[in-house]
Amino acid sequence: MAGDTESSPEETLALAAEAGIHRVPLPTPFLVGRVNCYLIEDDPLTLIDTGPNSGKALDDLELALAARGHRIDDLELIVITHQHLDHVGLLDILVRRSGAEVAALDLLVPYLAAFSDSMDGDDRFAETLMRSHGVPGDVVVALRAVSSAFRAWGCSAQVTKPLRDGDQLVLRDRTLRVLHRPGHSPSDTLFFDERRGILLAGDHLIAHISSNPFVSRPLGADPDVERPRALITYIESMRATRELAAGLTLPGHGDPILDHRTLIDQRFAMHARRARKMLKLLRERPQSAYELAQAMWGNAAVTQAYLTLSEVLGHMDVLVRDGLAREVSGGGGVRFEATAS
Repeated sequence: MAGDTESSPEETLALAAEAGIHRVPLPTPFLVGRVNCYLIEDDPLTLIDTGPNSGKALDDLELALAARGHRIDDLELIVITHQHLDHVGLLDILVRRSGAEVAALDLLVPYLAAFSDSMDGDDRFAETLMRSHGVPGDVVVALRAVSSAFRAWGCSAQVTKPLRDGDQLVLRDRTLRVLHRPGHSPSDTLFFDERRGILLAGDHLIAHISSNPFVSRPLGADPDVERPRALITYIESMRATRELAAGLTLPGHGDPILDHRTLIDQRFAMHARRARKMLKLLRERPQSAYELAQAMWGNAAVTQAYLTLSEVLGHMDVLVRDGLAREVSGGGGVRFEATAS
């Protein structure tokens, strides 16, 4: 399938529909808005991602399936792109109603099997990280309460078809290559129909907003594990994705992407600009990651403290790697300072 940068989203979705892939946008309680699930009319009848665990999302999914002549009971395979609530929340309900197989990255299997415990480990990891990087205690407590409330949008579920990077998911009319592309989350998994040039990308690439590289607890790791370098990992993943011969990328949010290489290049340039801006701030004085987030995004550094903290830490990791900044621990917290170079 050749990409055409002049095509409208409707025309592009029509091309996907010709290939048997139908977008199903479902409501979420999150700022990102609707999540894109995808129905693949093939054998087995396949759903990519599920939407959050809400009655409204379930109703909308049932209506979308009915418009295609299907019911939830007809689903035979559910494929998960990554661990976030808006992509896995209805999984248990759908499996109980349909008996569908569940395919997901092998590293994600124990996480989904004990979802509440996994989320608790994530919250403890995030709390430690926020406190060590200057986020005020009252903000940490408030965000912990919000995260606990959000757990109701997810669910525990059993994966019956564990997938590894490089595997092939074979349907009757297509073969999807499994590509592990961590960065936005540790479990980000892409599914690539190489013959058609169609890439099902989850939240790895989104056209209208940049996919935030969340600093997440590595899958299966203790909450006290050293934090991963999420942005560096994400940039490496995007470099690998850039080499794919994808004419059409179907993201987890927003409109289809026809030129993934140009979008990735724009993301690289954006991250480079942000790193330079943060380096300029560091040259004024050493600062904590939370102070840098406040300087960059103002009040959003409070209301979306973990998102902005992840963004700052990602760019600090790049600056430290390149010898332009250093991380200094002491006095009950971590600060960053510019180097002489």
